[in-house]
Amino acid sequence: MNLDRGTKLGPYEVLEPIGAGGMGEVYKARDTRLDRIVAIKISAAQFTERFEREARAIAALNHPHICALYDVGPDYLVMEFVEGPTLAARIDSGTMPMEEALAIARQIAEALEAAHEKGIVHRDLKPANVKFTVAGQVKVLDFGLAKALDPEPVADPHSSPTLTLSATRPGVILGTAAYMSPEQARGMAADKRADIWAFGVVLYEMLTGRHLFRGETVSDTLAGVLKTDPDWRALPADTPASIRRLLRRCLERDRKRRLHDIADALIEIDTPEEIVTPPPAPPRVWPWATALGFALCLTALGWLRSPQPVMHPLVRLTADLPLGRRLASRGGGEVALSPDGMRFAIIEEDETGTTRVATRRLDADQFAPLPDTEGARTPFFSPDGQWIGFFAGGKLKKVAVQGGSPTTLCDAPGNTRGASWGDDGNIIAALNLGNAGLSRISSGGGPPTPVTGMGMAKGESVSYPQVLPGSKAVLFTALAVGLSNPDDAEIAVVSLLTGQRKLIQRGGFFARYLASGHLAYMLHDTLYAAPFDLNRVAVTGPAQPVLEDIRLVGLAASAHFDCSQTGTCVYLSGKVDRSQAMFWLDSAGKISPLQPDPAYYVTPRFSPDGRRLAFAIGTGQGRGHDLWVKDLEGGTMTRLTHMPGSNTHPLWTTDGAHIVFESLLGAYPGPYWIRTDGAGEAQRLTDDGIRRTPYSFSPDGKRLTFSQLSDGQSEILTALVEVNLDRVRLGKPQLFLRAPSSAFAAKFSPNGHWMAYQSDETGRYEIYVSPFPGPGRKWPVSTGGGWYPIWSRNGRELFFLSPDWRIMVVSYTVSGDTFVSGKPRLWSDKRLLRSPIQNYDLAPDGRRFAVVLAADGTAETLTQLTVLLNFFDELRRRVPGGGK
Repeated sequence: MNLDRGTKLGPYEVLEPIGAGGMGEVYKARDTRLDRIVAIKISAAQFTERFEREARAIAALNHPHICALYDVGPDYLVMEFVEGPTLAARIDSGTMPMEEALAIARQIAEALEAAHEKGIVHRDLKPANVKFTVAGQVKVLDFGLAKALDPEPVADPHSSPTLTLSATRPGVILGTAAYMSPEQARGMAADKRADIWAFGVVLYEMLTGRHLFRGETVSDTLAGVLKTDPDWRALPADTPASIRRLLRRCLERDRKRRLHDIADALIEIDTPEEIVTPPPAPPRVWPWATALGFALCLTALGWLRSPQPVMHPLVRLTADLPLGRRLASRGGGEVALSPDGMRFAIIEEDETGTTRVATRRLDADQFAPLPDTEGARTPFFSPDGQWIGFFAGGKLKKVAVQGGSPTTLCDAPGNTRGASWGDDGNIIAALNLGNAGLSRISSGGGPPTPVTGMGMAKGESVSYPQVLPGSKAVLFTALAVGLSNPDDAEIAVVSLLTGQRKLIQRGGFFARYLASGHLAYMLHDTLYAAPFDLNRVAVTGPAQPVLEDIRLVGLAASAHFDCSQTGTCVYLSGKVDRSQAMFWLDSAGKISPLQPDPAYYVTPRFSPDGRRLAFAIGTGQGRGHDLWVKDLEGGTMTRLTHMPGSNTHPLWTTDGAHIVFESLLGAYPGPYWIRTDGAGEAQRLTDDGIRRTPYSFSPDGKRLTFSQLSDGQSEILTALVEVNLDRVRLGKPQLFLRAPSSAFAAKFSPNGHWMAYQSDETGRYEIYVSPFPGPGRKWPVSTGGGWYPIWSRNGRELFFLSPDWRIMVVSYTVSGDTFVSGKPRLWSDKRLLRSPIQNYDLAPDGRRFAVVLAADGTAETLTQLTVLLNFFDELRRRVPGGGK
């Protein structure tokens, strides 16, 4: 069947033919839904149900060296399009240096290892099924498809097509003759050892430049497979002894004595002896690979030519996330680098709001998501770079970098804030359980134990620990009681041997010790570095700004930033402080200006009559915010607060005369009360300095809901608002809900009989409704995740944000003490700007929202990372004096 350009196969538009395979024609096509180029393989026959089951298993393979299977049609397969030559063409082009051959063999072995771990056998490995990307990366094609294709008679023993379907049964020959294992040639069932045989044949041919088994017919070739011994004299003289041993073990005819696991081949390849020939550069590379190779070459030349360290220039690269993916931004530290600097781990988020771990080698061209890591956040590597730790579903987990089923290490409910894997086999995590601060967990799993001697003050939170080299101490950020501005945090170290805590610096957050001998930390939106003596655990010189474009993450003491031990750095760049505006949004997705002047807006709230809007604006100096009120009819603006630090979460009283808000950074943090006409000073509602975030007034205006953290548990409380001669105080708080996980944003219903709130008790945030004052059962409202509930005044609808930051609405009815909600539906398709706090509010008429967006009216897209090579040399130039 020949398909013309423009032919449609489902959503795929054929562009041009690119060859023929064992199952039929192969075409280059475009996926019109995702706007990407794909390869389509057409079969002459309809696929069976068993074939589709096999294909689903193959599609689950996610590995940088495996050509991905995207889709299965009734008679076609949709695969990753790999533009580049085959290994067969490379072998035919001439002698292959040892280094190049082993580098290719290693990537093939990694692909086989990833497939074998999932029980998938290739069955048709051969040079024609190995291609190179334009960046020189190996891609193994047609994994497992040999198990599902029909046999066809052929004449060429080196390109005989794969046999199919019944070919998986004993008695039927499967695979390409020249690369078949002896058991396949005999018609026996094949397992992963057949792939190991084929791997040995391919490696032999790369090293010798000639076919191992040669015959004029398929029968002659199969006879050679069964009887002819390899000519070991044909191997190059510089072939390491370990590689010779590997080839003999791979090409053992008795599969019981053959190499049992391809992972053992990786060990032999990684430790060869006497390799003397350098590899040639691949014919085509992307700028990524060119820059990386250039930087490595400069490093090598420096070591060869000079007894002193050579200062290499800073190289800046970018890494794009796949179409439809973005970097998650609900917390910090969502990017990590392996210790050798050759692999990223990020938390990516798809269009549905689902997060997962994705990895990418530095020299690859795309990220590969790891299966079964949904809901993940805050990744970190093991010291050997073979494991990635992360939090998900209220658990601390780990997963192999090549994929596989994640392993749960311990419970991790609530507001966890990062972890670090020491070289002693223990993980130090900021679980914030009770008053423990930091916890120690075995990397093999087990209950967490508190790190002693933390000197934790009641309510103090610690975040983003880093185990220092030697695993004797931990670096971390600490925020004092009632404070939330990360610029006011403390950077400290606690000894894991003595429990002694040492203050390193006041001011700064997200501190990291770098192998260059520097302490790096964030202050405002800038990364600073200071020389640091690891033995003394002390800064030894003044700090200097080194990166001024790191994107901050809301109000959290974190950033998306990491460095490897080799001097490579990755971070999310860009400043957003003056790039936002507020808009009206209706259900049709149309927006119109509400407050178009660029600024850093947060927490908009309408007055009860809808004529005014209160909101906070970033001061542009550090992380502070002040409250403003805008008259929506006249357009005039009034600044309400002139207080230091962050003043957010305005909440109007029912008469519109006052606003309750949260102040975090002043000398007396806590909830405050202020007049809305701008007269008078703000009054504190409490004297205990505990952070309390106000969310809702009861309809009669006499009771206030707020959230707080107490002994590591999240609480929703209510309190009477007591007014005496214009002096205001909160009455004794009454507990509404206590949760070991996170629960907040509690809102009174219009009649005051119900409370809507969000909680992550299931491992992700959902919206719930419970009767007030309770007790009583709770009703789940959202079904796929939900944030920040808002009641409509009509008494029939409840709004919330979906995980992909679109406004949802659910209708509800009340019958006695029973709350009945309908199925959530999309209110508007417009995505809002992501924020760790509520950045939208419903107008009293219930017809439109005030929303915060980028100044151009779009939702922010975090789709590109910045990568720096030779960053340590840059630090040594700009911040001299770094030591170990």
